[in-house]
Amino acid sequence: METGTKTTVDEIIADSGKAVSVLRFTGDISSVSRDNVLSAYGKLAKDRPVLLDFSRVDYINSSGIALVIQMMMEANKSGQEICAFGLTPHFQKVFTMVGITKYAKLYPDEPSAKAAV
Repeated sequence: METGTKTTVDEIIADSGKAVSVLRFTGDISSVSRDNVLSAYGKLAKDRPVLLDFSRVDYINSSGIALVIQMMMEANKSGQEICAFGLTPHFQKVFTMVGITKYAKLYPDEPSAKAAV
């Protein structure tokens, strides 16, 4: 039985000196990931930027994309800066096509995302 995405959170200091939360995903992101992903996001401090680490994600289905959009919309409503990194070229294209870039900037890797916030 699929258990969904594993999540971990790291607190780092961006190049700007800001405290930043990094929400790291491991595994595929799909509908069974919903509770775990939203719970992990809900525990993050809302007064700091968030980096979403997709570098250990192999696959995101349409339900997973909807879940990511929901999380990003919540961040946007609260004025929280959110960036994503580590997406494969395929998912960078998909995220751009479905409009995720309206809510979050995409970066190729953690150092470039960390430098941007």
